[in-house]
Amino acid sequence: MLVESPPEQRAETAPAPPTRRAIRAFGLVLAVAILVLVALASIAIGAKELSLGQVWHGLFEDAGTYGDVVVAERLSRTVLGLLAGAALGLAGAVLQALTRNPLADPGLLGINAGASAAVVTAITFLGVTSLSGYVWFAFLGAAAVGALVWFLGGSRGATPVRLALAGTAISAALYGYLQAVMIMDDAALGKMRFWTVGSLSSASESTIRQVLPFLLAGVVLALALSRPLNAMAMGDDTAKALGANLNRTRALSMLAATVLCGAATAACGPIVFVGLMVPHVVRSFTGPDLRWILPYAAILSPVLLLGADVIGRMVARPAELQVGIVTAILGGPVFIYLVRRRRTAQL
Repeated sequence: MLVESPPEQRAETAPAPPTRRAIRAFGLVLAVAILVLVALASIAIGAKELSLGQVWHGLFEDAGTYGDVVVAERLSRTVLGLLAGAALGLAGAVLQALTRNPLADPGLLGINAGASAAVVTAITFLGVTSLSGYVWFAFLGAAAVGALVWFLGGSRGATPVRLALAGTAISAALYGYLQAVMIMDDAALGKMRFWTVGSLSSASESTIRQVLPFLLAGVVLALALSRPLNAMAMGDDTAKALGANLNRTRALSMLAATVLCGAATAACGPIVFVGLMVPHVVRSFTGPDLRWILPYAAILSPVLLLGADVIGRMVARPAELQVGIVTAILGGPVFIYLVRRRRTAQL
């Protein structure tokens, strides 16, 4: 005869349901696994056909053959895609938290426009033609615009709305300047046409070395801001009560976004929608906690960027479609969907 256990005993022996933290942690591990697979695909798949043997030889054997050279180029391209994707994702997540606008992206504060305008100026008036020169001018342009937006937004009295308005106004002015210079100077137009669409094809060890210190500094700063930004999301008064320094958090957030977006734009050109789409999608399953949004965005943004780059190499063989064009094609419908869903939720 079976004797049924009392309810208290059954409750003690029943397996505990997985916690939300455990589920998020498992998702983060899964995201890393997906990123590894996409990175391997970026090395193995391209406009030029290579066998798996050639890819293996290029990765682990002495270089020298045609296949080895192609794999080395793809490896640099993949590393730059990993770095730039993480930077754009983190910059987008920080700016969305800073402006309290889930549809904000790194272009909102004029950082992309500042980098582009600086490169056009360098090409047209200073005769700069090398990629290494583009990197430094683009980064300086992004930094200058970031500082100007902070100043016009009210500096210590800056608010999310004032920062967004200042960034939008500066972006419009700089893009007008950029178009005017490119129309008047055919040489500048020819040199800028490829850079302005955003591409990973010019990746090299030299470019990676130049932007790596800035990217690492920006990543560390962005991750360190997760707690104060969480406090600010509950409102200024609540954040102050929790001990958050509003002015310092806003200034450091601007600095982190400028460094991350400026370095990525300097190395790859302005790439749109990555910093908008990924943080917004991540927030839908992590919730509003930036301690989870930022790591997820840093991992899944390179998945999107490298995936778009692989698609661009495959659809136009033996040529290739620049990654900035692919992300724009993918991001346009997604952006429309996000806007419509947000409007529906507000009705």
